[in-house]
Amino acid sequence: MTSAKMSLWSLISDMPPERFSNLYEEFPRNVRCLLGDWLENQPWEFINRSDHFCVFLAARLLSAMVERLQDLANKNCQSGPILQLIASIENTYQGNPLHLVGVIKGILEGEHAAVQEKFQHMPLSIQRQREELMFGFNLQKLQYRVQEIQKLQEQMNGNTRASVQVNTLDLQFPTQENLQGASPQNLQTLFLNTVGELEEAKKCLLVRLLIWKRQQQLAGNGMPFDEDLTPLQKRLENLVDICFQLRLQLAPSGIELQSRLQERLDNIFSGLIKKSFLVDKQPPQVLKTQTKFQATVRFLLGPHLLKPPHTSFMVSADIVTEKQARELTTSHSGAIFSESSGEIVNNTAPLETNVTNNTCCALFKNMLLKKIKRCDRKSTESVTEEKCAILFSVTISLGPNKTNFHLQALSLPIVVIVHGNQDNNAKATILWDNAFAVPNRIPFVVSERVSWDAMFDTLNQKFMAEVQTTEGLQKDHYFFLAQKIFDDNTATLEEFQKRHVSWSQFNKEMLPGRGFTFWQWFEGVLDLTKKYLKDYWSGRLIIGFISKQYVFRYLSNAPVGTFLLRFSDSEIGGISIAYVTYCQDGTTQVENIQPFTAKQLFIRSLADCVMDLSQLETLYPDKPKLEAFGRFYNTEKPTKTPYIPAKLKITVDMPCSYSASSVQNPAMSKLHGQPGMPSDPAYHEDPMMFTTSMDLSSSISTTYGSPQLPELMTYNLGNASPLGPVEPYPMQPVVDMDVCMSGITPTCARDLQLHVVPNQISMPDTILPPSDEELDHLLDSMHDLNRFCQDPA
Repeated sequence: MTSAKMSLWSLISDMPPERFSNLYEEFPRNVRCLLGDWLENQPWEFINRSDHFCVFLAARLLSAMVERLQDLANKNCQSGPILQLIASIENTYQGNPLHLVGVIKGILEGEHAAVQEKFQHMPLSIQRQREELMFGFNLQKLQYRVQEIQKLQEQMNGNTRASVQVNTLDLQFPTQENLQGASPQNLQTLFLNTVGELEEAKKCLLVRLLIWKRQQQLAGNGMPFDEDLTPLQKRLENLVDICFQLRLQLAPSGIELQSRLQERLDNIFSGLIKKSFLVDKQPPQVLKTQTKFQATVRFLLGPHLLKPPHTSFMVSADIVTEKQARELTTSHSGAIFSESSGEIVNNTAPLETNVTNNTCCALFKNMLLKKIKRCDRKSTESVTEEKCAILFSVTISLGPNKTNFHLQALSLPIVVIVHGNQDNNAKATILWDNAFAVPNRIPFVVSERVSWDAMFDTLNQKFMAEVQTTEGLQKDHYFFLAQKIFDDNTATLEEFQKRHVSWSQFNKEMLPGRGFTFWQWFEGVLDLTKKYLKDYWSGRLIIGFISKQYVFRYLSNAPVGTFLLRFSDSEIGGISIAYVTYCQDGTTQVENIQPFTAKQLFIRSLADCVMDLSQLETLYPDKPKLEAFGRFYNTEKPTKTPYIPAKLKITVDMPCSYSASSVQNPAMSKLHGQPGMPSDPAYHEDPMMFTTSMDLSSSISTTYGSPQLPELMTYNLGNASPLGPVEPYPMQPVVDMDVCMSGITPTCARDLQLHVVPNQISMPDTILPPSDEELDHLLDSMHDLNRFCQDPA
């Protein structure tokens, strides 16, 4: 449903034919199939009258249909059935082409209804096609009206010679030889109707220009955008031609309302000229002072009106505040801007026509904002909430009388920063404005509150565009992000769908217990994913936006070694690994490894980190980690070097839990615990270390402690203190681990013997109090106390 070239017939042809059995009673389905896209690319919908133009256009469409079918018959070796269809159509509709129009309109309406019912919306490509057909129909009607005016004037003047300016329309729109009612009053009525239709066509075109500008603004947030202005330029040129022809015909008409009609035509012409000057390539919307940038403005009517050779017109660029932009937009006097709110270096460029691509542009290659004058702000606003714009302006002269037209075009809103640490908040201002501005607004008014659905769609589009992935945010992400921005873990999905989020919640208020806003956190995730996690995200290896509570819900019943990847809640731009591991008592719990940030991932990729950790075995729900991450693993071939090869490796310090390969000790059942217990919310104290792993001789063996842990032994430390009895306490055995050697398979000592600490004192059940002599020695600070810690002879 996203293809720009998707047609109605491509959707209908995939539906069961019996669904449309009643739709093709008067028009064979075979013909609909043969004509395909061509049928829906004609303006049947807009032929809704029985005047001369509609009758003429209906007859032309019937002829075009027959001609197209004839071409298909000529290309088909079995042309008989097609020729029979042609004969049937001609016999049925030749005498009444408007009846054919009605039948086709009914078929297309039924097909549109079927698509709407199936997909719950109409594809954008079909909507755009309808708008193009409507403009094309209105343009043909205007051209027909111009020819009607010409013929009527010829009859009134007794002149049968066609006017040089409009004779090209004769072949396209043949009219009746004798128009009824050739009188000044009828001529004036025809002029009034035609100028009114031209004004309506102009309004439709300007709306289409506004849509293009709005799409250009949404493209700043990552929305796909067709920036080709050629179709709109052609429409402008066509309307200007109609305007010229009407002015030429109006001059000798001598009708009563000639001056009023002339004024209306002048307003149409002036409006088309001014609106055709726009910003083609926008300057950066977050603009840092003392940094070069580019922009391009385009005069769509330039190639049509500024025929070479023409005077070179210089376009200037000035920075304006929101207040100045508002005054320029709301002023009806056409005042020329005179005061800049900053200094832009290299702020002029010539307006040049390129004959090759038929464009007229001014390219600003090396502009630089040297300084900016800050305007008054509310006490609650920061400089990164202050919006301004660049105003491009030029004065051109047209016609033999050198009539001046002052053209102005405002860029999209810009936030000016002076330091890189302002970039994040400035991006938030631009993202919000781009997403929620309305077309043709007063600069730069935007809503302070928007629906959460709209906000989520914006975040999703921004995420996909920045990361350059087709994998967007999911329904679970919608719920988690809503919980985060609203600080509400109790609301349901349906309740979030009804909520609105404010600008303050988005990027002014700190998240609870954090030192950053929602946007600052989200943008950190976006930046990390764009730089280091794109392939993992696109491969759906990262769940990402999920709370610890949901992590525990997913992993509580999962086997030991199961893990998933989630974006950190506690810091900006971090990704953490949650995994299931054994506790000392043999139960399982979910642990969260301290987040990896861009700093660590720059040194070692996420796949390598996952491969380093033996505690991680299965990516949730059931994909072995080698299968999931193997293709991203760094398998550099060793190079010949006089040094022993070494590489960085990630380890996790887990003194209180064991890897999935560990075996549960029955003796641990003495300790109380619950299976699946989540770990402490804080991350491991020292969760991550970079160690060096070296390839050594194969004669070196590495032995690790046995995974079968013996029962805890109680040791009586008799040398702890000479002053009184010592309570015995359990002491875990010390298990030494060698350095992890690359290329050597570690072996486990199955019969590990735990030895009592040597030279341990055997303590009697009771200890006599010290004698006076011993007490004197004990209290003498200069006396050597080591003798009290010596082993008995």
